[in-house]
Amino acid sequence: MMNVNHERIILSHGNGGLMMHELIENIFIRHFDNKILREQTDAAILKMDSSTVAFTTDSFVVDPVFFPGGDIGKLAICGTVNDLSVSGAIPLYLSVSFILEEGFPLKDLEKIVLSMKREAQKAKVRIVTGDTKVVDRGKCDKLFINTAGIGTIRKENRPIGSGKRIRTGDKILINGNIGDHGIAVMSARESFNFSTTVVSDCASLNLLIQKILNNCSQVRFMRDPTRGGVATVLNELVRKGNFGIEIDEESLPVSEGVRGMCEILGFDPLYMANEGKVMIVAGARECDKVLSIMKGMKEGRQSAVIGEIVSDHPGKVVLKTITGGKRIIDSLTGEQLPRIC
Repeated sequence: MMNVNHERIILSHGNGGLMMHELIENIFIRHFDNKILREQTDAAILKMDSSTVAFTTDSFVVDPVFFPGGDIGKLAICGTVNDLSVSGAIPLYLSVSFILEEGFPLKDLEKIVLSMKREAQKAKVRIVTGDTKVVDRGKCDKLFINTAGIGTIRKENRPIGSGKRIRTGDKILINGNIGDHGIAVMSARESFNFSTTVVSDCASLNLLIQKILNNCSQVRFMRDPTRGGVATVLNELVRKGNFGIEIDEESLPVSEGVRGMCEILGFDPLYMANEGKVMIVAGARECDKVLSIMKGMKEGRQSAVIGEIVSDHPGKVVLKTITGGKRIIDSLTGEQLPRIC
């Protein structure tokens, strides 16, 4: 176990010596333990089932590190798993690197590590390598996490992340309420005294996505609408081809808590961050099938068809409002909520 004289991270935990090895052995290895990680080599040697792999990396700097529905550790696992999954891959292995501020409580670090362990097990992925650095007090905001992920991908799924298969008439779906994560983090940070508690949607979506891909052949595109939200993904998508997008405001799944908070604070749910949502563009013939699969899983109970790929207004995203009007949805030009993931 850790030296009882040290209940907080100190600079010696990052110097490569005994205390760093104790930190790795007694917290990271103890909770992430598996045969590959136990080797503790600089690079993990992996046996892959396919010669085609997907590889991603991400960094997580959320403030606060604990929020309703999750923490920075769960967020790191879910974010990396989902980045692989929406690319059509099956996530297998993750790396995790920690940048720790001197003075960060060890009990909080262990709580975060345990959260990562649970989420990795739930997503059926393994954490196989990593790194740890400690910086002076004030040089980092508590804790930063960097991850990388590797997964296998079937040949037929390689174009999913590019959007090259999209055609007019395709439908746009999402697996549930938007904006929950952004509002949950903001509420935790600012300590708003509201009666409605919004919980982050932070979740790994690989099992849901794999079920869709295993049963549907007309999935044209997938993306997780994290920073910048749904609006940003739609604008990125519409720039990929000679088509427009129309979204139905009445069909957008938004919880009353998020809607109310956005009205009070002047935010638009379309631009709020999500961490457990996947947007899917599917062929019209398979739209109902995809929706049925999504609704049949815990992560997709509130799934909805929210729009369509159209030939009109190419290069633009148009929202059909509840009142019967239309307005253009632009990309997010500023930052609604800093330090969100």
